[in-house]
Amino acid sequence: MGNYELRITNYELRITNYPLRITHYLIMSDLYISWTEYHQKIETLAKKIYDSQWQFNQIVCLARGGLRVGDILSRIFDQPLAILSTSSYSGVGGKVRGGIKLAEHLTMTTDTLGSQVLLVDDLVDSGVSLQESIGWLKSRYPQIQEMKTAVLWYKSCSAIAPDYYIDYLADHPWIHQPFECYENLNLAKQDYAD
Repeated sequence: MGNYELRITNYELRITNYPLRITHYLIMSDLYISWTEYHQKIETLAKKIYDSQWQFNQIVCLARGGLRVGDILSRIFDQPLAILSTSSYSGVGGKVRGGIKLAEHLTMTTDTLGSQVLLVDDLVDSGVSLQESIGWLKSRYPQIQEMKTAVLWYKSCSAIAPDYYIDYLADHPWIHQPFECYENLNLAKQDYAD
């Protein structure tokens, strides 16, 4: 294949001297969201769902990112909330996307899951979490007659298009959400020896 260089630093991917002799830069921008913006986006999402006139009787949120979104939508629509714990990011700062891990069980306070399910997350990036979660829910809860998805941010690189979203992001930014500051505040690692 020849002698080529692949270098990744600070969200920049640079490939030089590839067999086609191209140089390509991919720079991932950053998007910073305040608490006010975050809550406004959830309220706007609720309005969009309401305006669609789709009747659902269950909200399932993907934890952790979809927890706050799901909680607020559950309160606005007065529908039961179920939680499916998932994990697809790890590494320093939780910025390394890996394989999806899904919980064994759904957490819910009702005896059965509703038949019209709104599946909620904060964002859809690759689309793997949403796709896998849809499959997981349908395989375990055959009473689901219809399922729609809702997110705040829809990245263009996603393999799945959500039914409801607020922002379409063509440039794939890293989204800094307002609760990110708590990820650096890890009391379990603090030294209380003093």
